Amino acid sequence: MNPKMRNLIQQLGEAIHETVSDSEHIANVVRSIHAEGFDVLLMLEATIGLNEVADAATEAEASDSAPGAGPFTAQDLHFLQSLRIRMDPDADGGPDAEGPISGPR
Repeated sequence: MNPKMRNLIQQLGEAIHETVSDSEHIANVVRSIHAEGFDVLLMLEATIGLNEVADAATEAEASDSAPGAGPFTAQDLHFLQSLRIRMDPDADGGPDAEGPISGPR
C-alpha cells in the first residue's frame, strides 16, 4: 500500500476516534453508567477494507478475460483466487465432475 493511502487510512481512524470521543450522546450514557456505580472501558475495533475501483472498461475487459466465469466480477474472481479457489471453465458438469469451482487439493 502506498504512503498516501496509509496516511488516508490513519486519518480515517483518527476521525472515527475523534467522533466517538466528542460524542455528547456517548458521554451522557457513560455518565449514566458511572451513576449506577460502574466504570466503563470502551474498546472499539474498526475493520477497514479497501477495494480498488475499476472503471467500466476495465471491468468489461476482466469479464472478457474470464469466459464461463458466470456472474462473477473481477473482484469476485480475485477473492476466490486468494482462497486458492479457481474457476474451471472446462468443467462439463457431468455426474462425475466436481463442478466448475475447485479448491486446494
